[in-house]
Amino acid sequence: MSKALSPEAKRILPSKEAGLFKELLSLYETRQLKKGLKTADQILKKFPEHGETLCMKGLVLTHMGKREEGIDLVKKGVRLDLKSHICWHVFGLIQKGQKNYEEALKSYTQALRYDKENLNILRDAAQLQTQLRLFEALVETRLTLVRIRPTLRQHWVALAVAHHLNGNLAEARKTLEHYERMLKNVPDYDIEHSETLLYHINLNLGPLSTALQLWRLEASFLPFDLVVYPDNFAARLLSKLGSDEAEHAWRVLIEHNPDCYDYYRGYLLNLGLSLDSSSTDALTILREFSAQVPKAAAPRRLALTIASRDEFRDLAKPYILSGLTKGIPSLFVDIKALYTDDSKREIVEEIVEAARSNFAPDSTSPSASSSSTAADVEPTTYLWTLYFLSQHYSYLGRPKEALETIELALAHTPTLPELHACKARTLKRAGDLYGAARCADEARLLDGQDRFLNTKAAKYFLRAGLIDEASAILGLFTKKDAASPGADLEDMQSLLYLIEEGDAHYCNGKLSHALKKYLAVQKIFNETQDDQYDFHGYNLRKFTLNIYIKLVKWEDRLRSHPTYVSAALSASRIYVALHDDPSIATAATSAPQLTDAEKKAKKKAKKAAQKQQEDTKNTTAPSANEDKGLEVTPPKDDDPDGIKLIAVTDPLEQAAKLLNPLIALATDNIDIWIATYDVAIRRKKYLQAVSALNHARELGVEHHELHVRLVHFRQTVQALLQEAPAPIGTLITEALATLLPFEVSLDTYNGQYLQRHSTEPLAVLAVAKVAKALQAPLQEVEEIIFGTLREESKLDVSSALQVVAFLNSFKSERLEEFQGACDLRFEVSTIFKPAEEFELLRKRAQVGEEDTKVEETPA
Repeated sequence: MSKALSPEAKRILPSKEAGLFKELLSLYETRQLKKGLKTADQILKKFPEHGETLCMKGLVLTHMGKREEGIDLVKKGVRLDLKSHICWHVFGLIQKGQKNYEEALKSYTQALRYDKENLNILRDAAQLQTQLRLFEALVETRLTLVRIRPTLRQHWVALAVAHHLNGNLAEARKTLEHYERMLKNVPDYDIEHSETLLYHINLNLGPLSTALQLWRLEASFLPFDLVVYPDNFAARLLSKLGSDEAEHAWRVLIEHNPDCYDYYRGYLLNLGLSLDSSSTDALTILREFSAQVPKAAAPRRLALTIASRDEFRDLAKPYILSGLTKGIPSLFVDIKALYTDDSKREIVEEIVEAARSNFAPDSTSPSASSSSTAADVEPTTYLWTLYFLSQHYSYLGRPKEALETIELALAHTPTLPELHACKARTLKRAGDLYGAARCADEARLLDGQDRFLNTKAAKYFLRAGLIDEASAILGLFTKKDAASPGADLEDMQSLLYLIEEGDAHYCNGKLSHALKKYLAVQKIFNETQDDQYDFHGYNLRKFTLNIYIKLVKWEDRLRSHPTYVSAALSASRIYVALHDDPSIATAATSAPQLTDAEKKAKKKAKKAAQKQQEDTKNTTAPSANEDKGLEVTPPKDDDPDGIKLIAVTDPLEQAAKLLNPLIALATDNIDIWIATYDVAIRRKKYLQAVSALNHARELGVEHHELHVRLVHFRQTVQALLQEAPAPIGTLITEALATLLPFEVSLDTYNGQYLQRHSTEPLAVLAVAKVAKALQAPLQEVEEIIFGTLREESKLDVSSALQVVAFLNSFKSERLEEFQGACDLRFEVSTIFKPAEEFELLRKRAQVGEEDTKVEETPA
C-alpha cells in the first residue's frame, strides 16, 4: 500500500509544471488573465491538489469578475497546503481586496512564518500595519526590511517615518542622520533628496537651531520656489529662535506678496504684537505698510481689526468707499467679521448709509461724509452700495429693510445675478423658502452655464423640499446616461447634494429616503478611509513624506468632518425614532402601489435608458489597453427607496456604530453627547449614558436639550433601581446625586429652569417637554409654549418651527393659533401660513408661474 504524500512533497512540481507555475506568476503580474487561467488549468490536470496553483487560479478568477468561485478555490488551496507562503499571501490579497484588513494581516503573518525575508510580503504587511495604526509592529517590519536590503534608500526613509508615527522622534532623527551620511554624489535640486531634507527639518523643529543649520547647509537641494518658500520657512524658524534676522526675513516676504495676511501676522508676532486686541504699536506698523504699498488691501483691512472707535471710523471710511467704487461683490463678506463689535457695526452702517444718500441718482449735493456727488461717480457705485446694505440688513435680522433695499437695486439693474441671489438669501433667513427658491432660480436663469448659480438654486429647492425640481437642475450637469442625476452625484461623492437631499426627505417625512442618503455619506467616508491604503506605499516610493504625514493625521480625524457629523446625528435620530415607534418602518414598507399608467411609464423609461446605454457601448471603440475585468462592476441598487435600511431589526446598534467615531473626534459638540445618551439609555448602557451626560454638562450646563435628558435620566433611574444589580445600581445612584439628586422635586427643578431662561424660546420649549413628560395637563403645557410669543422672548423662525413640531406631536388644538401668531410676527415668512395658502405657494414654486396669486387670509 502506497504511503500518502505530505503537503511539502505535493508542493514540489516536476520541471515542466514548475516552469508553467513560474509562467503563471508572471502572467498574473502582467495582467494576462486569460492566459494565466489556461496555464493554471494545465498544471491542475496532472496535479489537481496542488494548493499553490489552486490559489493562483482563484486569484485570477477573482480579478476576472468570478469572485465567489475564486475565493472558494483560494480557501481550498490554503487547506491543501497550510505551510506555503504563496497560499497565505494569496489569501491575504483576497482578504485585502475585501477590505478585511485585520484578517489580511493575519494571513501575511502566517506567510512570513514560512518565508521570513520575502520583500513583497513584508512591504504589504507594513502597509496593512500602517492602515490599522499598529505602529509598534510597523517599526519591527521596517527594521527587518532595512536589515535585508540596507542599500535601498526607501527602506531607511520608511523606517524613519515608522518611528515618527510611533511617536519616537529621536529615533526618526537618528535614522535620517544615518541615511544622509550614507549618501554620496547627490546632484543639486534632487527632488527625492530635497523632500527628505525638508522632512528632516520638520522633525527638528524641537531643536530649532539644528533645523535652521540644516536648512542653510542643504538649501541648494530644494527645488521649490526659491523666492518664497525657503524665505517663509526660514522666517518662521528665525522668529522661533528670536533671531535679529527674523524681522528682515518677514519684510522680504511682505515685499514679495503684500496682500498675504499671514506675513503681516508673522511680522507682528515676531515683534511680540498681536491682532487679537487693540494695539497702538501694531496699528502704527500697519499704517506704515499701507503708506509703503498703497495698492495692498491686507494692511488696511488688518488695521480695521485692531483700531479703536475713532480710529476705526477714519480707517473704515476710505476702505469701504474704495470697495464700493470698485464694485467688489465680496466687500460685505470681508467686513462682516467686524460686526462682533457693536460700535464698529454702527459705524459701518453710518458710512454706507451716507454713501447711499450721496450716490443716489437724485442726489445733487455731497453729504457730510463725502465730497463726491452722484454725478462724479459711476452708476454702478450706487448699485453696489445697495447690494452691501441689503446684505447688512439681512445679516442683522432686518428682512423688511433688506428686501426694500434689494428691490431698489433690482429696479436699477435687474440683470445682475448677485442681486437675485441676495434676495433669495434674505427670504431664506426670513422663513420664505419657496420665495427663496424662486429667486435663486431667477438668478441662475440669468447665466445658465454658471455651475455655482445652478448649484445654489438646486440647494434652495432642496431646502424648500422640492426634490424633483432640484434634480432637474442638477441633471443639467450630470451624465446623461446615468440612472438619475442623484445616482451620478452619489457616484461623484457630492457631500453637499447627499446631505441636503437627505435633510429634504427628512423634512418631508420620508425617513427611509433620508436614511438612504445619510448612509450614503457614511459609505463615502468609509471609502475615503480605505483609499488611503494605496498611499502608504505610493508616498514612500515617491518620497513625498511631508504631505504623507499630513495625510495620516487627517485620516485619523476624518469623521470629524461636519458633513459626517450632520449625517450621523440625523441618521441616529431616525434610528431612535424607529426604536421608539416601530410602526414607522411598517408605514415605509407599505408604500402606495403604482397605477397601471405609472407602471407603463416607468417600464418605458427603463427600456429607453437600457437602449441608450447599449448605443453608447456600441459606438465606443475597444481600447488596446482595455481592462480585462479587473475593475469590479458596481452592484445594482436593489433598495432605491431605503426600505431595507429602515426595516432593520437592531436600529439602536446601527445608531451606535455611527456615533462611536464621534465620541473621540467631536468631543466639543454637545449634540453628539445628547445623541449618544439617547442611544445608550435605550440600549440600557447606563454608565455610558451617565458619561454622555457628564460630558454634555461640561460643554453647557444650562443647555436646553440637557435639561430634558437629565429629567429623563432621573425618571429612568427611579424605575430601574428596584431591579438593578448592586454594583451598577450604586454607581448610577452616585452619578445621579451629582446630576439631579432625588431630594430635588422635578416640578421645582423645571420651574426654576424656566425662571432662569424665560426669554429663550428653546429653553421654554424644553420646559414644556419636561412638563409633558411629568404628565402635566395639556393646557398647562400649551400655556408654557405660548410664553415664547411674549415680546421679550427672542423667538426666531427656526425656534418657532421646533415649537410647531412639538405642538403637532401631540395634536394640540392650539397649533393653528400659534402658527397664526408666528405668521403675524414674522411678516416675510410663509412657512406659518394656513395649509391652503401653503400648498398654493408650493405649487407656485414648482411651476414658476408669475401670475399665480396667493390670497391673503383675513386675520
